[in-house]
Amino acid sequence: MNVETVLRALRLLGMVLWVGGLCFFAFVVAPVAFGSLNNTHDAGLVVGGCLRVLHWMGLVTGALFYLTTAILWLRAPVDSRVSFALQLVLTGIMLAITCYSQFHIIPRMEVDRLAAGGSIGTAAVDSPARVDFERLHMLSERLEGLVLLGGLGVVLLLARESQWTEPGKSKAL
Repeated sequence: MNVETVLRALRLLGMVLWVGGLCFFAFVVAPVAFGSLNNTHDAGLVVGGCLRVLHWMGLVTGALFYLTTAILWLRAPVDSRVSFALQLVLTGIMLAITCYSQFHIIPRMEVDRLAAGGSIGTAAVDSPARVDFERLHMLSERLEGLVLLGGLGVVLLLARESQWTEPGKSKAL
């Protein structure tokens, strides 16, 4: 097995874990938590805890993907680096959004939750803490959606690579 095969396997694994985790979180964890737990506070604690883990998983696997893709980009012929460059741009954006959410939005939501007495659901609808929490929650959902769309874009670019005969070289159609 050559170095290039190992690099390609690692980057594929990294993106599959990240995008798969995002899909599982959005379509399984959050709906099941909010649909089966007794109250929204408990569901929010489960979902928030899972989101923190998902973010760390995305940061680690995204960094792995970025690093291995950058190495492949350096090894590819100059005229065939476009796909790698697009993947690097999309992954960089995904990593930046994930960092912003993990280190800026989630801590501020936690401050709002505590300011609301520990449970957003029991705070008055017009309380500043609840209003800010709801605004940040909506922003968080949109940003997670953008990360998922970026990941799907990378997956499409990865699928296109299977048409290459050699690394970075497209087959004649």
